Amino acid sequence: MKIGIVSDHGGYILKKKLILYLVDKYEVMDYGTNSEESVDYPDFAFKLGSNLINKSIDFGIAICKTGIGMSIALNKVHGVLCVKADSTTDSLYARKHNNANAIAISGALSFRKAKKIIDKFLTSNFEIEERHLKRIEKIKDYENEC
Repeated sequence: MKIGIVSDHGGYILKKKLILYLVDKYEVMDYGTNSEESVDYPDFAFKLGSNLINKSIDFGIAICKTGIGMSIALNKVHGVLCVKADSTTDSLYARKHNNANAIAISGALSFRKAKKIIDKFLTSNFEIEERHLKRIEKIKDYENEC
């Protein structure tokens, strides 16, 4: 499985730790940033989103100070379903009920907690049920109208 990962300056340190952890389990593509120097998070969210929709990667991980900005930016990319997750419950249901293909987390999370959230996201599967499919289809239909 190929995982794309990005951060802004607020998530850079956690991103580097997560890459070292994930590289033993997955093929990890780092799309930046590469320092704690201030950058604009949308630039990196859009890189990640582009790679998701062109199928260069299977799932995306985005990290900024709160996870909120990355989540907002990623959800502007047509075809990306990103959840801002603060818990393993968030990441489980993002996959199980929403079939999310990206997750955004806060760079302020402990490495231990971030690992648990990411692991739950990457190891959970979409629960293929009519109710979930119908809801996701409504989102896609609306997205296509805009």
